[in-house]
Amino acid sequence: MRRTLLAAPLLGVLALTAFLALKASPSPAGPNQPDPAKPATTLPIAQAILYSSGVGYFQREGAVEGNARVDLTFPIQDINDLLKSMVLQDLGGGSVSAVSFDSQSPVEKTLQSFAVNLTGNPGFGAILAQARGEKVEVTMQQGNATQPGTIAGTVIGVEKQKQQVGKDGILDVEMLNLLCAEGMRSLKLADVQRVRFLNPVLDGEFRRALETLALSHDTQKKAVSLLFGGEGKRDVKVAYVVENPIWKTSYRLVLSNKKGARPMLQGWAVVENAGEEDWKDVRMALVSGRPISFRMDLYQSLYVTRPLVEPELFASLRPPTYAGAMAPAPIPAATERPREKKAADKEDAKPSDMPAAPPAARPPPRREAESEGIDLKRGVQSAATGGALGDFFQYVLEHPVSLPRQKSAMLPIVQKEVEAERVSIYNEGTQAKHPLLGLRFKNTTGLHLMQGPITVFEGSSYAGDARVLDLQPKEERLISYAIDLGTEVEPVAKRDPDLLTKLKLHKGLVYRTQKIREAKRYNVKNRSEIDRTVLIEHPFRQGFDLVSKDKPAERTRDVYRFEVKAAAGASGTTEVVEEQQVQFAMELTNIDDQTVRFFLSQPVVSEAAKAALTRATELKAKLSATQRDVQQQATQLKVITDDQTRLRANLREMPPTAEAYKRYLKKFDDQETQIEDFQKKIKALQDAEHSQRKDYEDYLAKLDVE
Repeated sequence: MRRTLLAAPLLGVLALTAFLALKASPSPAGPNQPDPAKPATTLPIAQAILYSSGVGYFQREGAVEGNARVDLTFPIQDINDLLKSMVLQDLGGGSVSAVSFDSQSPVEKTLQSFAVNLTGNPGFGAILAQARGEKVEVTMQQGNATQPGTIAGTVIGVEKQKQQVGKDGILDVEMLNLLCAEGMRSLKLADVQRVRFLNPVLDGEFRRALETLALSHDTQKKAVSLLFGGEGKRDVKVAYVVENPIWKTSYRLVLSNKKGARPMLQGWAVVENAGEEDWKDVRMALVSGRPISFRMDLYQSLYVTRPLVEPELFASLRPPTYAGAMAPAPIPAATERPREKKAADKEDAKPSDMPAAPPAARPPPRREAESEGIDLKRGVQSAATGGALGDFFQYVLEHPVSLPRQKSAMLPIVQKEVEAERVSIYNEGTQAKHPLLGLRFKNTTGLHLMQGPITVFEGSSYAGDARVLDLQPKEERLISYAIDLGTEVEPVAKRDPDLLTKLKLHKGLVYRTQKIREAKRYNVKNRSEIDRTVLIEHPFRQGFDLVSKDKPAERTRDVYRFEVKAAAGASGTTEVVEEQQVQFAMELTNIDDQTVRFFLSQPVVSEAAKAALTRATELKAKLSATQRDVQQQATQLKVITDDQTRLRANLREMPPTAEAYKRYLKKFDDQETQIEDFQKKIKALQDAEHSQRKDYEDYLAKLDVE
């Protein structure tokens, strides 16, 4: 398409030539102001570039003559985008004097700001009453030959006079009082046919008030006026970016059973004209990309809170007196006054043409289809050429597009042969028993294919639906469109016992590293009469290493893909083996003897670690033996102490002269000696236990071996 294109990402490099301002106060038409009586110029949409990020770039083009005004209306929700992105250009040496737009104030408040207030539907007399002191030209009905047809004068006012109607009727009649060259005149408003304001400012204010009323009929729209100043007839452009529905794509893919025949891909773009204006012969481009776009509220009036400062009040001052200096002031050195620089002459800025999009390559000549069935080459031809646009990709429509407002259209943008290989795709999480019929699809169109649905045909028969994500040129992608009922896959999982791979002792802790080994065998049975290439998708897990002999054909972010060839009526298999290293930590004091013996029997444990474990076990065993001895002595001491309680009770009940009394007394005396011996042994054992515990803990604290 040999037309100048401007994409929205390029707007940031263009200097805004529009001075955005609120509606200025009325002023007489000057050399750079359009004639208020001159009708506004219309600029139709000439170019539209739609983006897949939810915005659209629109360019209006047309011709203006002299000082002209262009009036546009936009939905209120588009005003912020308009203020953020609007670019204006006068290609004939003119300039853009102002861009004015309606404020958010109510229409009544806006009408009150004009010289003629049209609030409340005022009548003829009420309007003229507001023009007191203004010069007007009045055209009267020619009912009286002596009365002049046109009268010029200054409006004095409008009054009501009572006049006799018939015999008994009295009617209030509005009279227009004018000061004319020959004196004051009073005219019946009923006889006035036309009144023209001779003051162009007042006339312009009156017309603008009427325009405000007309635009206020739709409260969801706002008016934007563009003022172009210049001489002669010349072309102008207005461009902006506003919210627009994203354009979508859908594809048709026809497969052929003929040997060597390549599938044919046809792509359609679905575009929508969501605006309030019909598109007629609009140059269109569709951009596949995601430019960053945001909304900012520039339309809402913002006010900054300012502090209130009271003026300072000074009383009358007495004449001040000054003390003399203690030392003479230093005399400043003579300095040369810098010379003023002459201002450089500025050259008049000339509007530059909008940058053109890179030329799109023409598609190669198309060959007639050789396959039977649906032939996508017949009847529909691609109406677009593709090409790079910076970091994006664009489809440029070959012919202008005409589309009524609030209508959608399908436009062919792709018509190419592609490379595709038939495969069956198995994913246990998608379908546990059967794989899916699919294609290993390679984008050989040379175009960027946007995401969208693909309807697949086998010859002339519908085969199924698929879906593809964004696809760059030369990129491969799998698509699936049906269940392969002729092929069955059986996954069989197995996990080996955990294997110790490393042991480390550090400050009383044992760090053991174990290898977790998991395997899954996929048994493929092809019951169909066609050879199958089955792609097995196995989950990719972080932390697991793939150690199987069978290597994957590819890996995505989520899965491995293993390729299994299964001839017609035959079987195939592949095994996926993964390993993971897991480390556990435990306190050496809590490890039992059986676990220690297991560590000592493992060949991966170093001799230094085995010696350290043996020494730690010995120290722990020695401490445990002393603790048992202390417990045993304490138990025996408790037995004797309890028996003494019984002897004391017997001695209290028995007379001292009895033979048993003497025997109990002797036994009580012997037990006292035993108690003293046990207490000495327990004290010695407790001291030994404390020393052994300290040796054991000191050994563990210094332990650091692998």
